[in-house]
Amino acid sequence: MELRTMRYFLAAAREENMTRAAEILHVTQPTLSKQIQSLEDELGKKLFIRHSFRIELTEEGMLLRKRAEDLVNMADKILGEFLMLDDIVGGDIYFGLAESYQIRYLAAEIKKFKNIYPDLRYHITSGDTEQVTEKLDKGVIDFAVLAEEPNISKYNYLTFPKADIWGLIVPADSVLSEKQEITVDDLVGLPLFCSEQGWSKDIAKWQPERINELRLEGSFRLSYNGSLFVKEGLGYLLTLEHLVDTSRDSGLVFRPLYPRLEAKIYLIWRKYQVFTPIAERLLGCLKKSFE
Repeated sequence: MELRTMRYFLAAAREENMTRAAEILHVTQPTLSKQIQSLEDELGKKLFIRHSFRIELTEEGMLLRKRAEDLVNMADKILGEFLMLDDIVGGDIYFGLAESYQIRYLAAEIKKFKNIYPDLRYHITSGDTEQVTEKLDKGVIDFAVLAEEPNISKYNYLTFPKADIWGLIVPADSVLSEKQEITVDDLVGLPLFCSEQGWSKDIAKWQPERINELRLEGSFRLSYNGSLFVKEGLGYLLTLEHLVDTSRDSGLVFRPLYPRLEAKIYLIWRKYQVFTPIAERLLGCLKKSFE
């Protein structure tokens, strides 16, 4: 199974058309079809369903697509790292970020760093802990930002200077909007939205003896999506402050939880990780700033 074949497969999956994919790859359509057929023979699985004018991934093809994307990204990253060894004025750095207002500290440091190294290129993906640590473990990204304590047996870390505040997003015309703080008694009986990670870790630790009295109506990985459901009157969103627009015209307000619940944010990287020169220098600047 060659890397080139993976690139061929991904192009065909993306375009859903062999002829169009072949044009993009600058190969003939029979050549591409032969490569895909050889890959199917090697794996013993059909990867595409052939229609008259398009192709469609099978379930096996969708599984391979995810694995192939990780493989190709890793290969491109390795190549880029070697090309950057002598290029200290710039290069690529890859981040996987959880949702947090504290990301502003990382953005500020990158801005200062880019003034010194204008050829720096940074690439951002977002997700929860499971998503970003998976990419970090595979070496697809250099750093991850988590909203929970990292596994110190696997990762080194820096703690962001500030912490996020948990609270409840409610409609501006709700009775709860008149309160300055939200207690667990206020939440009992309400349809609540929250991320699965936040619900099982932060909220459960906040009220361990009463968590079973609370009802999780639905879970969202992105707080913005949850806020739209709040606007429709479907429930109330437990989230971190500043992740949702609660300006005067938004129709929403944020009220902090009481007792106060904070979430620390961590920048992590794999232990014994070998960085490119540009990533090593950025980490040095972050250490000075955060510590």
